[in-house]
Amino acid sequence: MSRDLDAVFHALADPTRRAILAMLLEDDMSVTDVAHPFAVSLAAISKHLGILTRAGLIQQERRGRVVWCKLDPDALRAASVWMQGFGQFDPVNLDAYERFLVAERLSSPPGEE
Repeated sequence: MSRDLDAVFHALADPTRRAILAMLLEDDMSVTDVAHPFAVSLAAISKHLGILTRAGLIQQERRGRVVWCKLDPDALRAASVWMQGFGQFDPVNLDAYERFLVAERLSSPPGEE
């Protein structure tokens, strides 16, 4: 599982790959359609797609002469479960902490700050 998780986080570390995943949330796309909005070569996009495929985040399917890319809906499940383990801690409310410090300072006698 650690190896699979490493591959997912490696794939997600790149902004181009995250943008590709966001595009594939909308619908399946051909490789050339995926490449269109990026100012990089088709070969570079193919490498990104290969990394996403090996990580299990997308699937590629050849239909005739066109390769289609499709998001795997269960792909992020293991990563999500792993990250939820860190959700057990309450977020720090800095505004409340600041109010607490101000109240403590105001309630302290002068010279004891």
